[in-house]
Parts: sequence; structure tokens; C-alpha cells
Amino acid sequence: MNPAIQGYTAAVLDATPDPAHETLVSDVAAVDRLLRRDAGLHAAMTDVAVPPRARHDVLAELLTGKVGASALRLCAYVAGAVHAQEVPAAIAWVASRLRQVAEHGTGTEELLGHREARERVGGYAACVFEDLSVAELETVEDELFRFARIVGSTPDLRGPLSDRDLPVSLRRAVVDDLLAGKAHPATRRLADYVVTGGRPRDVAGTLDWLVEQAAAARGWRVARVRAGQEVDAGERRQLSETLSRLAGSPVELQVTVDPALLAGVNVEIGDLELDATARGRLERLREHVMTGGWTDLGFGRLERSAHRGAAEEGLPGPAGEQDSDRGPAGEQDSDRGTGPGADRGSGPAGPGN
Repeated sequence: MNPAIQGYTAAVLDATPDPAHETLVSDVAAVDRLLRRDAGLHAAMTDVAVPPRARHDVLAELLTGKVGASALRLCAYVAGAVHAQEVPAAIAWVASRLRQVAEHGTGTEELLGHREARERVGGYAACVFEDLSVAELETVEDELFRFARIVGSTPDLRGPLSDRDLPVSLRRAVVDDLLAGKAHPATRRLADYVVTGGRPRDVAGTLDWLVEQAAAARGWRVARVRAGQEVDAGERRQLSETLSRLAGSPVELQVTVDPALLAGVNVEIGDLELDATARGRLERLREHVMTGGWTDLGFGRLERSAHRGAAEEGLPGPAGEQDSDRGPAGEQDSDRGTGPGADRGSGPAGPGN
């Protein structure tokens, strides 16, 4: 199974109160049955032409009001996290996993390779980050960074956390003792799952990697908007809703007015830039014209150049053009002695000769 889905499922379970676990299990089981029974929905979810984000949104919209919030976010995430053909099997796995946890408890995550273990932690983090504001993400990023530095520079701490022979419960207790009352709850959850779902010998490395993930998530929550004119409240709301759909999470706008842009907006969100300004359009038009958009039809400079090249090669000029040294058609140069006006002394003897 996709490691990210394993981590995301664990995070949803951790965030769901115990009394609601039974509802979560039954809701996801119902979605699993619906996918197997409804041919139209099954076809939509397994259509390779449908982008992952579209599958996520379609399933979320379909399930709204029909299942609980935890089941909705979990099933929608799964629909967008795997290849289209794998969606039914992935949701079936989640339903089975939830039943197993309900019957036997959470247990211990199986040991995975380096990359897969980080993907599992990344899935857990994706769920945690969804519930945080931009300010909270910044706090969590800073706390994870400092905790990673402490672990990396303290052999007496790194040793127990990296010892896979120690029970997971003991390693989690070490983390809890260090962070209890000193860090944001989300930081504690993430550090705890690094021990539970990551590789023991990669604890410090996974914490550092989570710092990068938190920074990326924060970047995708802040949209830096430059506008050519003032943006009123209604336009801000519409822009925020559009960007939230694009980013898949609530987006905070940072708007500055730059009259040099003339009109429209330029948006930077994460590593994506959207330029819908009047100046941007003018610059693209200018670049198009200057780099090959203009086709010379033979007028002026290029035509004269072609004529000079033909003359140097002793070839006739472009069609329809007369040699500059020749007169109108039918006339010869007077010094060639072959026309009607040539010197008669060189021709046959005329009368009176």
C-alpha cells in the first residue's frame, strides 16, 4: 500500500476522538461498498484522464453531507494520492485498516525502507498541516528545526531514539518527556510519529526533512499578490477562494498595490507564479514580436540585400526587376553597337558609301 496513505490514515485516526472511531470505520466501509457497487463512480475514479486533484474534489463533493468529516477527508485524500486504477483498492485497504485498528488497537507500524518510511511520515504530516494556520505552521517549522538540532548534536538522546531494539513505547516516552508543555501540539504529534512510523536510524534526518515539508506547506498557504489597482473586499474573497481550490487548503493573501503593473494581478504561491497583469501581457507581446513573431515580406532592407547578393553572383535580380544599367525593354546600351543607333561605319556599306 502507498506509504503516504498509511501515514495519512494514522493521522486521521489520531485526530478522531475515540467515541467517533466507530463512525469513521462504518463511513469508510460504506464508501468502499459504494465504489464497488456504483459503476459510474467506479469509472470516474479509475479514469486515467481525470487529474488527481479533480478526483479528490469530485469525491469530496459527492460525500459531503453523507459521511463524517474524518471519513470525507480520508477518502478524498486517497482518491488524489494514488494512480487512478488503484483508487478502489486503496480505499478498500483503508477500510480494512480501520477495522483492524478498531478490533485490535493501533499496534506498531511495520518497518519500511528509507524512502518509503519518509513518505509515510510525509502522509501523516500532510494531514496535520491541513489543520494549521500560516502562523502555526511557522511555529511548528521552527520547533521541528530546533528539536532536530538537539537530537543531532546530543549522542545520549540520539542513541535511544535510533535504537530499533527499544520498544516504540519507550522511544515515544522520551520524545514526550522532552516536548511536553514546551512545543505546539502539532510538533509533538509529528515528532512522535517520526519515532512510530519512520526509520529508527533516520530520526534526525527525518526531522530535518519535516522542516522542509513544513516550509513548503507554509509557502503554499501564503499568496503574494501584486495588483495594478486597489483590490476590494469582494475581489479579495473571490481570489482567495480560487487560490484555495488551486492549493487544496485555505490561502492567506498578502496584497500590495503596484501602479506600474497598470491593471490585473500577479500572484506568487509556493513555486507557482500567475501573471495576469496588463504590463505582463504587453511584455509577452513585445517578446513575441521581437523574437520571431514578425514576418518580413521582402520590403526594404531584406529585399535590397537580396538584390545586391544576386548582382555580386552575376545572376538576374528578383523577378520583375530591371537591371539598373539597362533601359526599358527593347533598348540596348548605346555603346554596344548593336542597336539601331549604332555606328554605321562598322556595318555593311550603305547608300552613298
